[in-house]
Amino acid sequence: MQTSLIRNFSIIAHIDHGKSTLADRMLEITGTVSQRDAQDQLLDTMELERERGITIKASAVTMRHEYEGQAYMLNLIDTPGHVDFHYEVSRALAACEGALLVVDATQGVEAQTVANAYLAVETGAEILGVINKIDLPASQPDVVGEEIEHVLGIRYKECFQISAKTGTGVKELLDAVCALLPAPQDNSQDTTQALIFDSHSDEYQGVICYVRVMSGSLKVKQRITLMGAQKDYLITELGKFSPAMTPLDELGTGEVGYLIANIRNLADVTVGDTITDQADPADAPLKGYEPPMQMVFSDFYPGNNTEYPKLRAAFEKLALNDASFSFVPQNSPALGFGFRCGFLGLLHMEIIQERLERENAIDVVQTAPSVSYEVALQDGTVQRIDSPSQLPDPSHIEELREPYVRLEIITGTDTIGGIMKLAEGRRCKLIKTDYLSSSRVMMEYKAPLAEIVYDFYDQLKGISHGYATMDYEFMGFEKSDLVKIDILVNGIPVDALSHIVHRDSAEPRGRRLIIKLRRAIPRHQFEIPLQVAIGGKIIARETIKAFRKDVTSKLYGGDITRKMKVLKKQKEGKKRMKSVGAVQIPQKAFMSILDTSE
Repeated sequence: MQTSLIRNFSIIAHIDHGKSTLADRMLEITGTVSQRDAQDQLLDTMELERERGITIKASAVTMRHEYEGQAYMLNLIDTPGHVDFHYEVSRALAACEGALLVVDATQGVEAQTVANAYLAVETGAEILGVINKIDLPASQPDVVGEEIEHVLGIRYKECFQISAKTGTGVKELLDAVCALLPAPQDNSQDTTQALIFDSHSDEYQGVICYVRVMSGSLKVKQRITLMGAQKDYLITELGKFSPAMTPLDELGTGEVGYLIANIRNLADVTVGDTITDQADPADAPLKGYEPPMQMVFSDFYPGNNTEYPKLRAAFEKLALNDASFSFVPQNSPALGFGFRCGFLGLLHMEIIQERLERENAIDVVQTAPSVSYEVALQDGTVQRIDSPSQLPDPSHIEELREPYVRLEIITGTDTIGGIMKLAEGRRCKLIKTDYLSSSRVMMEYKAPLAEIVYDFYDQLKGISHGYATMDYEFMGFEKSDLVKIDILVNGIPVDALSHIVHRDSAEPRGRRLIIKLRRAIPRHQFEIPLQVAIGGKIIARETIKAFRKDVTSKLYGGDITRKMKVLKKQKEGKKRMKSVGAVQIPQKAFMSILDTSE
């Protein structure tokens, strides 16, 4: 097809502003999906996406639309809206020339709307402003239009007003996509280069790569090279998503589709890699993506009924589908062999854990998440650690640095006081305040990631009655007065329970923590001491009392020394048992570290 009649675009928006519904409506209006096959959230194929009502993976679909007597090919890439899946959005935008920025007419500009708009500007995509949900009684398109103009610089008069649910204005929006968004460059005569922007694994066909052809073309039976992996393959099938996989003989410049080439090894395909012709290779690969910055780390160990090799195979499968997830083997004296996993955020971690348990029927024990830190050593080197157990000897450390983020919070003016109090309690520094309208304000903070990554969002929603939204962007590592808290259970330090905190809050945090552990760890046949240590100094202690059997119940009458003798014997037995007895620590004990509330 002529490149002048192709449009590649994605829909970006804050979570719940109607991206998936708009995609459904577009598929219906262009006749890509028949009335019989139509269903809500059609592009959200994962069971988990439908259940939670959110998009987790970007997905692609090709539509045909008639405009001014010409048939246009529209390639839509639907993207997630949650802050944790920021990376999926950046990958989708790299394969597009344009983007539809959707804003809810009842809720206005939200934190993620701003972040996604900046992302689109950075990748050079042309943006069309779209105000959705104008059919709702509470919609305020004029107020929201002014917010868009004030915050994002997109003129209100140039925004399209639609209702994705009823279909109002969607046909006009499709016409605007054809008329206003740029076509891909015509590089059909150049050497073949195609960008892999996503991939998933199929049991029978191997790895299915989602590709955008940047120059040249791809044909069935063509021999190709993956430039990153330096491996050669033969294309066995090409096609488009419409939305089912539809095979074709060729994908031309500017087109988006899928490629199957009997790729069996999951590790060979890297999202962001370049595919080129083996006989006439390109000089250099396309500019891929910045590798994702993992922010949250947690250990996963096999639970009951799960073998270590099965857990490893499940992680390998997940890592192919999700380039922003990583795992390395880990060993703990308390929990055995497992993996240290890296995630973009807490929702990302939750989704991975749920996918592990559902898609692979695996039971896992997970430790409390932590963030990564930088350690400057006295010999001038800098190490990045993502677990407190990796912290070197304190005598070798020059300084500890923790990750800081730029945090944007958008909220109603009536809850500013409560949110400022919450932010100050988490060591956040206010940078600026910007009024979007008379009733809404955007606050920008510089915040330590460790303080906001756990329950900050939940508390924020509670204070603002569910109205506030937040987005954060990594700024860098900065020196901070940090210490490592060690938890000793029965005199043995448990690595999975130790964590790094700011010195000012170390002692109260440690005391609160062992009180929670005392409640979470069940009683054993022997007494269990719980201790908190900073360096070599014990700063707090709690004791879990032993079960006590009344060994004197069958003694009656006689001298008191008889009872004392039996009790002494029991005490010696408990002492011996304690020296060999292992303490069973349940999953909820590891998760109790997270709860920072009193």
